[in-house]
Amino acid sequence: MLDLKIKTFLSLVETESFTKTADLLCITQPAVSHQIRLLEKEYGIKIFIRSGKNLKLTAEGEILYKYAQRAVSIEESAIHALEDSRHNIRRLNIGMTATAEENLLPQVIAEYCNIHGKTKVRIETGTLESLRTYLQTYEIDLAIVGGQIADDEFTTVKIDTDYLSLIVSPENPLSKSSMVSLEELKAERLILRPSITATRRQFELFLNQNGETISNYNVVIEINNVPIIKDLVHDNQGVTIMSHNACLIDQLSGKLVAVPLEGSSTMVREVNIVYRNNYRHPEVASEIRRIYHLVKEKSFS
Repeated sequence: MLDLKIKTFLSLVETESFTKTADLLCITQPAVSHQIRLLEKEYGIKIFIRSGKNLKLTAEGEILYKYAQRAVSIEESAIHALEDSRHNIRRLNIGMTATAEENLLPQVIAEYCNIHGKTKVRIETGTLESLRTYLQTYEIDLAIVGGQIADDEFTTVKIDTDYLSLIVSPENPLSKSSMVSLEELKAERLILRPSITATRRQFELFLNQNGETISNYNVVIEINNVPIIKDLVHDNQGVTIMSHNACLIDQLSGKLVAVPLEGSSTMVREVNIVYRNNYRHPEVASEIRRIYHLVKEKSFS
């Protein structure tokens, strides 16, 4: 699917050398230069800037490189799909937001694979924005997200309702509280996910609706790693705002405690499966939804 121009371009970006690219592709150095000129003519752009012996991508070259990488990913997916078809194997590429990944969903996907013995699954973690892009570029088949990816090109299947909670260590005095006010929260050390995440944006929106901003709070650590955040909170290094479902098992084991924030009933969100309207196997989403509820009932009954 990828023509020689794109392959040459990608190799040249990676090697930063016409000689190495020529050796890698088994063509001559003049042929490498010719392929790049053809590509520049095709798109009407300048791809590289020469600085001595160094090559640097132009702004247009950076854009082309990003989409060329996606083209490689799509080609690899096509090769896998054709190979799987010959062996009667279904391959699923699933995207998840980090909080969804910490939910019961990995167990749900494992159970799906147990039922469908010839299914192979690759899970990609990302933000809502990155998963939207992966869906649009066919890098994933479906996404399981805490929140919504609103787009007319996508179909959404709701599998659960979740909400954000204040999560603290059992050693934190707040763990004995029936309700915590935003004023009380100001005295705590907050460990939060970055502002690009849906969880953080939802929390900040909640603060704004209550006449507060994040700058009024003591955010000591920002990290986009849910397990590390949970470990730090467990060690009483701070408190966090997190998906209630992502901490269910930790709460049952006594590792963490969820405490309601005053007025936090607005921090409710859906857990959804999202896929392209032209996805050929919508029954997969329905089955994952069914398995999810069976696993959830079994885990917490």
